[in-house]
Amino acid sequence: MQTLSLTGANGVSEIYIENDLLSHAGKAIGDVFSPSRVHIVTDSTVAPLYLSQLTQQFDLPVSSTVIPAGEEHKRLSTVEGIYHDLLAAGMTRKDLIIALGGGVVGDITGFAAATFLRGVSLCQIPTTLLAQVDSSVGGKTGVDLDEGKNLVGAFYQPRLVLIDPEVIQTLPDATFADGMAEVVKYGYIANPAILDMVSQPDYKTHIGEVIYECVKIKRDVVAIDEHDTGLRMILNFGHTIGHAAEKLGNYTELTHGQAVAIGMVAAMRLAALRGDTDLSAPLIALLQQLGLPTELTHDREAIFHALLSDKKKFGSTVNFILVREPGRAEITPIESETLHEYILKL
Repeated sequence: MQTLSLTGANGVSEIYIENDLLSHAGKAIGDVFSPSRVHIVTDSTVAPLYLSQLTQQFDLPVSSTVIPAGEEHKRLSTVEGIYHDLLAAGMTRKDLIIALGGGVVGDITGFAAATFLRGVSLCQIPTTLLAQVDSSVGGKTGVDLDEGKNLVGAFYQPRLVLIDPEVIQTLPDATFADGMAEVVKYGYIANPAILDMVSQPDYKTHIGEVIYECVKIKRDVVAIDEHDTGLRMILNFGHTIGHAAEKLGNYTELTHGQAVAIGMVAAMRLAALRGDTDLSAPLIALLQQLGLPTELTHDREAIFHALLSDKKKFGSTVNFILVREPGRAEITPIESETLHEYILKL
């Protein structure tokens, strides 16, 4: 087992990475928590695969909520439904909420745990590559509004994150590729060795090592800037335009990973418009090799107006993450008027 620890404002988040970890997750959870009861939140895709397996590992009362799968359900109304289930189950502040699923489940459940009774202990068990390398770690939780993505949320660290690389071996190719967009992001912002690793034809046989390297980067960044006011912004490489594209597609046309892939290419081209070396060609080649889209198809004017509601907008500027060379990203404030000109040229 590989382990990492992340010290946040509200304590330490332990991260375990091990093949077949899901089969004995109950024991790992029991070593960390002492709840009277457990409530598991999962979705309609994951529940038939793993909910029963996890539930049977506990010798205490276990209840559950199964939400519909899909980003379009990442709404306050879904969180309210979870609150009602928690109350019906008799959950108290000393009990435990488990998020079992991908990034949407993790974000929604994390927000519910942060706000129900002003905070209940949380364990994340991510079941997609995207969630394992990114969203399950670091304590960002939230839901979407019509105006934009993740506009309502909280920073709330899980006390425990259990990552089982074996569960992603059976993911559909498109879902696996979705997570690879975040993997490529980590290679470009911090560790180019990751790019070399995933360029190999057999990279999936070493996916546990890839996951560890990505999680380690996120752990290190979040430990310095837990609340996303400085260094942590580099984790948003590709996300500004990506989130705008997701919004314009009503969160159904593009998956998050597909949007990030398109957003990273757009960010590279934007950097070139500012006079930097154009690094888009090798990025495009790698993303296409991994089965991800690379071209922005939405109207550029609409993209610009959609990104103005992004959380990374401060006054009249938007903080863009630009990569100067693989492994080195910089936070670059761009005036809205200037950004408008760049976006129209993408």
